[in-house]
Amino acid sequence: MGRDLLNDDQAGRLSLTSKIFNILRDDILNEKYKEGEKLIEAKLAEELGVSRTPVREALKQLELDGIVENIPNRGVIVKGITKQDIQDIFTIRIAIEGIAASWAAERITDEEIQNLKEIFELMEFYAYKNDLEKVAEFNTRFHEAIYRATKSRYLEQVLRDFQYYMKKTRKKSLQVEGRVEHALQEHREVLEAFIARDKERAQKTLSEHVNNSKKNVERLLSK
Repeated sequence: MGRDLLNDDQAGRLSLTSKIFNILRDDILNEKYKEGEKLIEAKLAEELGVSRTPVREALKQLELDGIVENIPNRGVIVKGITKQDIQDIFTIRIAIEGIAASWAAERITDEEIQNLKEIFELMEFYAYKNDLEKVAEFNTRFHEAIYRATKSRYLEQVLRDFQYYMKKTRKKSLQVEGRVEHALQEHREVLEAFIARDKERAQKTLSEHVNNSKKNVERLLSK
């Protein structure tokens, strides 16, 4: 019958369309469906064990997000995330993560700082164990903790979306020799800025970290 969406961890909290959207988005970003491949509504509905209506709605949402394109006489075609998309996301992140850092340094609570410390310590722990999957996971959590600390739901939503689309690229980036050690040091400097509640330093260190990540990814993409 396909995947049992009723057993999803988020069952009861997400609509069926949202669950299907998340599944298809993951599959596209993980390259189960390749760029240029056609997504057939009836086939997807059968695989997922659902009716065609929520699949159709999920495909519309994917089109709004720019991940697929509905081409007349061809159907829904996978666009995925291109090299240009990745470069654009990094350029935008450099600009607005600095703002996020500044706001978060002003608004962060003691509890949120403690949470940030714990996330960093876990990132450090898994780095020493050379578990890059976990390092990438806690890297994402570290940034998302900063976004929440801004107390700006709009900024948080935009940056969380960017983090989602960068997951696969982040894992590849961390595989570059020496990048994990550099990334840890950069996160340590960001954390110290937040502990000091120094918004200028927080803005500078986080922007530099994202810029260094951008340079690392650009080297990967040029190969």
